[in-house]
Amino acid sequence: MNNNGAFSLLIFALPLLLLGWLFFSQNKRMKQARDFSSALGVGDRVITSSGIFGTVKHLDDTSAWLEVAEGTTIRIDRRAIAMKQADTSDTGAVGGPNTDDPGTTPGIQQNGQ
Repeated sequence: MNNNGAFSLLIFALPLLLLGWLFFSQNKRMKQARDFSSALGVGDRVITSSGIFGTVKHLDDTSAWLEVAEGTTIRIDRRAIAMKQADTSDTGAVGGPNTDDPGTTPGIQQNGQ
């Protein structure tokens, strides 16, 4: 009968361990998100969670203003910023210059050149 008692203890302890692990991992993710948000600065090149690339032009406690094209600024919730853009070299992966101009495809020559 001692084996049955150990099994009952295991059945009781496993869900508690799972809940403790979930609580710990959620707190860790929240801390990382707070640290990332507080490390943002004006001029940072970022990507939003919906895939919009932009440059931070202004920040306040809850919002960020991103310049997504020359003269076009949008206001988004700070929590929507997913990551900073990685620094890239002067040439793109396809071999052409790395331009962030809207409407151009990297590596494709424009105007038949």
